[in-house]
Amino acid sequence: MTRPHLPDYVDVAIVGAGFAGIGMAIRTARRGNESFVILERENAVGGTWRDNKYPGVACDVPAHVYSFSFRPPGDWESLFAAGDQIHSYLEQAAVDEGLMPHLHLGVDVTQTRWLPDELCWAVSTSAGELRARVLVVAVGRLADPLVPPIPGRSAYPGSVFHTARWDDTAPIDGARVGVVGTGASAIQLVPQLAQRAEELVVFSRSAPYVVPRGNRQYSPVEREELRVKENADRLREELFTEADKAFGQRRGLHPDIDQIRDRALGHLHSQVADPGLRADLTPHYEIGCKRILLSDDFFPTMTRPNVTLEPSALAQFDGSRAVAASGKSFELDTVVMATGFSAARPEFATRIVGVDGERLSEHWRAGMVSYASTAISGYPNMFVLDGPNAALGHNSAIYMIETQIDYVLGALDHLNDSGTRAVEVTAAAEQAYTREIDERSASTVWLSGCSSWYLDPTSRRLTLLWPGTGRSFRERNGTFDPYHYERLWAPDSVDLPV
Repeated sequence: MTRPHLPDYVDVAIVGAGFAGIGMAIRTARRGNESFVILERENAVGGTWRDNKYPGVACDVPAHVYSFSFRPPGDWESLFAAGDQIHSYLEQAAVDEGLMPHLHLGVDVTQTRWLPDELCWAVSTSAGELRARVLVVAVGRLADPLVPPIPGRSAYPGSVFHTARWDDTAPIDGARVGVVGTGASAIQLVPQLAQRAEELVVFSRSAPYVVPRGNRQYSPVEREELRVKENADRLREELFTEADKAFGQRRGLHPDIDQIRDRALGHLHSQVADPGLRADLTPHYEIGCKRILLSDDFFPTMTRPNVTLEPSALAQFDGSRAVAASGKSFELDTVVMATGFSAARPEFATRIVGVDGERLSEHWRAGMVSYASTAISGYPNMFVLDGPNAALGHNSAIYMIETQIDYVLGALDHLNDSGTRAVEVTAAAEQAYTREIDERSASTVWLSGCSSWYLDPTSRRLTLLWPGTGRSFRERNGTFDPYHYERLWAPDSVDLPV
């Protein structure tokens, strides 16, 4: 397909073609009021589900909740969808909704800069520059793999790669393989690798809480019924409502937190008989402080004779040996880094320059802040999807993204109806919202003392998760209100785009 020509000016520039970017583009296209582009640095849509191709990749949120409510229901094969199925779902959505003429693949946004005299954003890309009245940042939280520096790596003769950069050429079958980490990706990957590797070593700095997954295939009759939107919507509502109840666990309420802790530890005890291994697989922090994982086969895999749990982090490489913090070392052919992402400090923030030349990364030097989890003071006509305090630790990210899309569309309506060229949320509103987030967070389990990617690494504030239910996020942040925004005006001498 020939890449569409990059226009000189658009009403809306959307950066990123994952769930948030595609969802924003669909809703914008359906309005028919604004010109828009989607700028994607990779050569395909899909975001997380394009990048993660490791064996066993799947979603840990039921598929009918983890999909757009405003699209026809996906024909999901099972309760939880595999990664390639979700990727195909997003690709099909882009085609069905006519987004291809607006989609610019392989175009990396190198910098965005607010132009106060023109009341628009200058968007510099690898394919040229354009102006955009409104900038929607939809790069997501899982865009940049986090690979810790390991001494000796440059001299290690084997393969080392991150789960989000899967290397199909690396030795796996009959090889000696190491996996660094026991988070959400690792517990999906480890059972797959254990069936192929001669020896598998799992480096675990901190044991996870794991509860049963309970996935199941839908019967042909069920799939036919769930192709009817009313039936799919009803199931979506049931699944969402049930999942939202879990926020009581994250608040540390009793008996909620006791029940989920007992479920997780009971799952461990029922699947791991060896007391020593069970002790190494037992977490030493309150449940929910880190992400609670879902798996039926991770614990049984850890009992296999070809699998070794190393209950400490990978510390260094010594030639072809991987040395753990405990001092134990292992001769390995391949090391897979299941070490997560730079979620709390997104790299893209270094590329956004707002009012008075301030970079967003500097604005967020003490951690991400926002108003309504979507707007940033000092960055007019810019909205961030799936950014500060816009994720959930217990329910679907897609519900949150759709809420934010509604907020942005409300802002576009305000701009169009009022004749205002640009709006900027006030610093006072951002500060008040940040205090509200901190107050809501104080009593949650996420601040109970563990180290997790939900927290900013410097300030230790909760900057990724919304400290409430999904419904409360929509009630608080689902409707644009211009009250906390200032109108911006250009000098009379400037000829603004129409």
